[in-house]
Amino acid sequence: MAIHINPLNIVPVETSLSAASGAGASALNSSSSSSGVPAPFADLFTDAVGQVNHLDDQARATVDGLMTGRGVDVHQAMISTEKADMAFELTLAVRNKAVQAYQTVIGMQF
Repeated sequence: MAIHINPLNIVPVETSLSAASGAGASALNSSSSSSGVPAPFADLFTDAVGQVNHLDDQARATVDGLMTGRGVDVHQAMISTEKADMAFELTLAVRNKAVQAYQTVIGMQF
């Protein structure tokens, strides 16, 4: 199990992804089939993109709340914006590595 080091505590990656998106189940459990077989990479990546979109929507809502004066604190807006930014950067890095691996496999000579 991969461990994500949080400045405040150490949390398993599956837990941190679901906590960041507000989902109750972990990312791996929600993407696996009922037979216990892990989901394909495409399903995991699709779920991760959905979570990134959810974090982006939350960030946009908190910034809008801050700008309109609906009781949103500056700290809440900054935290949600940074969460969305970090999630996007991580998703982009995973996508770039997947494209790089694909290009490596395509370039192999058999």
